[in-house]
This record gives sequence, C-alpha cells and structure tokens, in this order.
Amino acid sequence: MKNKFWRVIGVMSGTSLDGVDLIFVKIKRDKGYSFEILQTETVNYSEKWKNKLQAAFGFSGRDLVKTHVDYGKFLSEIINRFIDKNALKQIDFIASHGHTIFHNPEQHYTLQIGDGSVISAETGIKVICDFRTQDLALGGQGAPLVPIGDKLLFADYDFCLNLGGFSNISFEKDGKRIAFDISPVNIVLNHFTRKIGLEYDDGGQMASKGKLNEQLYNQLNELPFYTDEKPKSLGYEFVVDVVLPMIEQYSMSLEDLLYTFTEHAAYQIAGVLNLNKIIEKKNNVLITGGGAFNTHLISRISHFTDVEVIIPEKQIIDYKEALIFALLGVLKDQEEVNCLKNVTGARKDHSSGVVYKV
Repeated sequence: MKNKFWRVIGVMSGTSLDGVDLIFVKIKRDKGYSFEILQTETVNYSEKWKNKLQAAFGFSGRDLVKTHVDYGKFLSEIINRFIDKNALKQIDFIASHGHTIFHNPEQHYTLQIGDGSVISAETGIKVICDFRTQDLALGGQGAPLVPIGDKLLFADYDFCLNLGGFSNISFEKDGKRIAFDISPVNIVLNHFTRKIGLEYDDGGQMASKGKLNEQLYNQLNELPFYTDEKPKSLGYEFVVDVVLPMIEQYSMSLEDLLYTFTEHAAYQIAGVLNLNKIIEKKNNVLITGGGAFNTHLISRISHFTDVEVIIPEKQIIDYKEALIFALLGVLKDQEEVNCLKNVTGARKDHSSGVVYKV
C-alpha cells in the first residue's frame, strides 16, 4: 500500500438543525489513517431554511424532490463561499452527508437530501454522498456510520460518544467494532427551548434549575427501544411518533421538562458505558457533538458512571462528524470498506456512497 493523502471538504448537517458544518481536511494514509484539519466553518440556517427542513417531513413527493434539488444548490453556494473565502486549492472531492428527512430502517427506507449531482455541477468538484441507502439495501440500519472513523482515527479512546440530535456510541469489544444509537438528546431538548425562542439551553442552565418528574422519567426509561437487541438506530420518526407525545401528556414547567429529559438521556448513556466498560482498567470516553457543551448533561452522565469523561478541543467537538464523513469519502474513493456489518446489521461489510463527477 503506497502512502497517499487526500484534501477533502466534508459537509455535515445534523438533525438538531444547528447549521451546516464544513471542514477542509488533509487525510493521510500510511500504516493507518491520520488527519490534519486545515479550515472549518459552521453556516447557520436562515429561518426560511430551518422552517423548510423542519416541515419537509410532511411534504408531498413533488415538494420533497424540489427541496432535495434546492438544498443541493444551497449547499453548493456555501461550499463555493467556503472555498473562495479560504482560497482552497487542490480539492480532491467533497464528501456530503446531506440532511436527513426520513430514517426508518425497519421499513427499509432512509432519505438524506442535498442532490450530489447539483453540488458537483455547481462547484465543478467530484462529490461523494448518499452513504446510507446501500446499507439499508443490504439489510442494515444505514446507521451509525461514524464508527469506522472512530476505529481508524480515534482508537486511543475506549468509547467514542457523540451527543447530537441523538446520542450514539462506538467501541471495540471482542475484536469487533460495536456501535449504536442510545437515545434522543438535542432533538428533544431543542424542540422545547425553541418554543420560547431559544435555539438551545445554553450549558443546560435551565435544566439545572428543574426538578425530576418521576412518572415521566420512568415512562421514558421503559421505552422498548432501550432493551432492543443491537444493531439499532433512531430517526426523527421515533421522536415525533413516540417521545414527544409521551412528554406532552404531562403539564410541567420547561425547567422540569428539560431536567427530566436530560436525566433520562444521561441515565441511558451512562448505563451503556457501565455495561460495556473493561473491568481491568480505568475506562475513558471521548465526548463530541453539541451536547459536549451542555455542562449539566455532562455532570449527570458523570454522576451515573465512573468512566473518565474527556472533552476534546472545540474544533474536534464541533467538526468530528464532518471529519469522519470526509474519511468515509476517502474510503469510498478507494473502494475500501466504510460500512461495518457488526455496526449496522448489514449482510456484509461494504463500501457505501454514490460518486458524481463533472
């Protein structure tokens, strides 16, 4: 295997609608893979786009197809601005996750919008995208996809935990990479803070002033998802159909609601850490994603587990997923495995993604 490096723009939009993450990264292959982050930027959504993406779940087929194309044009515009602003050169390709509208692996469908052919045409650069659909066709969950990046780029940590719209975890066990979604997090917390005009509960300050609603807390913890056999993944449907209706049955203050749901998420996350930690050593967990800035949530996770919590530099917290999708693009570009059957439940390991060239 010859040494090689790629210069890639990774593009990620999370379910919590906090913006589009852009990373320009140099990924090098020697005996293993390493990376050097060259530029990063987060582009916040306008109210128009935020409302459209929130509403897209209920769009007609025609409107959804148009939004798929329009969102591809929107991504193209911000990518071109990112390139011009930073005078980026020698870009091998763009790896775009897109924005998830549907994810229902039990019924074998998923959709991440942001037309890759449009992005390639508008930027003049090769695009690798649509990383999930092939995995569903092979009987998998189409998620989580980040664990291959955890394995190749962050192997020094016992656990890699992402706290985004949903929490998901990745770790090695019996020589295999294990990974799965744990619970909803920011997708629920932000849903309720937006009702009072706040994008999120900064640092969990409001939640920290609340009290536990034990009945709701117990009902959330008894959801069948938490005892389902892995592999498993979560989507917006689970939140809309199950979690929000459950919470909305109760009358309570926003502080109590945020405290109770944060306590639930922390309990579920810590339970996974405790169940899978290596007994013979002090375990650690790398925490990334927007939830890493929620000091109340982090303190409650630490309350339920003795696993050492490691919060990395802000750039890794904010851009780890965009970085790993850039790596997924590199692996697809080489037709190397970027989807692990042990993680997704697919029939076989495979190299997933669709390539568009101009």
